[in-house]
Amino acid sequence: MTEIFGVPTQALFGQLLIGLINGSFYALLSLGLAVIFGLLNIINFTHGAQYMMGAFAAWFLLAKLGLGYWWALALAPVAVGVTGVIVERLMLARLYKLDHLYGLLLTFGLALVIQGLFRHEFGSSGLPYAIPKALEGGTNLGFMYLPNYRAWVIFASLVVCLGTWFVIEKTRLGAYLRAATENPELVRAFGINVPRMITLTYGFGVGLAALAGVMAAPIYTVSPQMGADLIIVVFAVVVIGGMGSIMGSIVTGFALGLIEGLTKVFYPEASNTVIFIIMAIVLMIRPAGLFGAAR
Repeated sequence: MTEIFGVPTQALFGQLLIGLINGSFYALLSLGLAVIFGLLNIINFTHGAQYMMGAFAAWFLLAKLGLGYWWALALAPVAVGVTGVIVERLMLARLYKLDHLYGLLLTFGLALVIQGLFRHEFGSSGLPYAIPKALEGGTNLGFMYLPNYRAWVIFASLVVCLGTWFVIEKTRLGAYLRAATENPELVRAFGINVPRMITLTYGFGVGLAALAGVMAAPIYTVSPQMGADLIIVVFAVVVIGGMGSIMGSIVTGFALGLIEGLTKVFYPEASNTVIFIIMAIVLMIRPAGLFGAAR
């Protein structure tokens, strides 16, 4: 059996694949957080619960309405995004002129309420969600076996992340969004409804979390707690990449997923803490994050 640095090739590439999968979810979730913080200045601690809601929406569509994975990819982010719009209008809109801490406390409390309601309704045990038939099986690459669904998750995450970056950084709509956070009065002078733009932006960020939840459903168990631990790691990813940095979230998410996978191979004891160690080092050297700008 071929080895690299004393580690069997198949085991090494298998962990790298797991790292890429985790990195895909880190990137998608941190991207949603970066969009919301960068454009709305809200630290959205509800993101993990909204990720979980996306997975449950996919399960509900399949179990109750008979609508499969591809329908869930389209409908679940919209449905959960609408709940985000309602939250933004009824709650968050009242906090924009206050300190960031108020938004963090509100979203943290809201996350606990949502998780508690789902746990009361569905219990703590997970619910299965099958891989869509079109993506069953895999490909033998010689050095490893690549499951088709996992390859799809990596590809789809890259497309969504890069597409979001392009819209925000390279289009007129993105320019309006960025301008609305810096000088809303000027943007209103162009006849643009700034509050509506902010509301839809929050809904879009929430929809990204729900999309990640749908894609995670066939890999992980659909559970009320599935976003609780993940959101802590995702916040670390956002801090390392730079709060509000779109490209920072994408690059850091995938990179840290790979680093975590390699750590599981060469030093498993540190695999659960390596991201937080990196975060501490980055904060000491560059407090604004690798891609962030000092505020």
